Amino acid sequence: MSVTAADVTKALADFHDPETGRPVTEVGQVRDIAVDGGRVSLTLALTTMSAPLWKETQADCAALLKQKLPAATEIDVKLGVHERKPQPLGEIGVTAKCVIAVGSGKGGVGKSTIAASIAYGLHLAGAKVGLMDADVYGPSIPHLIGVNHRPEVHEGKIQAIEVDGMKVMSMGFLVPAGEAVVWRGPMLHGAIQQFLRDTNWGDLDYLIIDMPPGTGDIALTLSQLLPLTGAVIVCTPQDVALLDAIKAIAMFRKVNIPVLGMVENMSYFICPDNGKQYDIFGHGGAKKRAGEMEIPFLGEVPINIQMRIRGDEGRIAGNFSDETTAPYLQTLCHNLVKNLASARKERPPLPTLNVLK
Repeated sequence: MSVTAADVTKALADFHDPETGRPVTEVGQVRDIAVDGGRVSLTLALTTMSAPLWKETQADCAALLKQKLPAATEIDVKLGVHERKPQPLGEIGVTAKCVIAVGSGKGGVGKSTIAASIAYGLHLAGAKVGLMDADVYGPSIPHLIGVNHRPEVHEGKIQAIEVDGMKVMSMGFLVPAGEAVVWRGPMLHGAIQQFLRDTNWGDLDYLIIDMPPGTGDIALTLSQLLPLTGAVIVCTPQDVALLDAIKAIAMFRKVNIPVLGMVENMSYFICPDNGKQYDIFGHGGAKKRAGEMEIPFLGEVPINIQMRIRGDEGRIAGNFSDETTAPYLQTLCHNLVKNLASARKERPPLPTLNVLK
């Protein structure tokens, strides 16, 4: 029994686009179907938002076709890019498909390092990413990425500074080094609003926001300004950090921001001299607590000397070319995007209708 192009389309009727959760055959992402005897080839076009899942999605597509088309002797699934522009979010008008806040219940847990790493990981995978430093009192993103110059203003818009192809904005670009920001709540609200409304971010797949530590009112400000996709909580394994992380989770839930997952940073230390693992702050506490609170666990990141050095030297992107650090950070990004894709598959968004007036 021979295979037809219609058979291929039918076989993919239940194969879902990672971004929208809708069948790829419904949204025009299956292209160039060719059948020659038992040989089947096609192009699966995916958006840059799902870039961390491209290879996995390609393999899943080929496996599904092999399962549903037993007469096919050879299956070739090529990857293409499907363009889908983001819609402006809320009244603030940021054009981003996902806005993710990275927070912690306390300082000193490596929140900014994880936020910058998630942004870099998504960017290096092929997504369009912006990184916003909302930690107004202690902006550390400029130091971590090795950039500290003032952004330009064109036509009334602040031009986000481009770093390795990624858009970045921080109070650290605007305030001289060593100068303290002494502001009350309304001034903070105004600064965050300006970072969002008056900054030219361009079209983004992800806007990653590095939150200030603790449970201040910036989360409330963000929840009022635009619809956040959710928050990622960073903590270390010991009980005192977990107690504060629980407060951060409660804060986000109180302002109706979904918690997308927890990250256990400084999870353990592997001694380079003997290869032995030392659980300096304990180990596994965040994973256990995430399970108890029914929150996804995104992964653990061990203490690593080179990661600390690169952060101090403004070379945090180098962690992704180091085989001792890259797998942990790539796992965080993959799990985050995978969870988002799973959620959208369960609750795909309704298509936009253009109503004629």
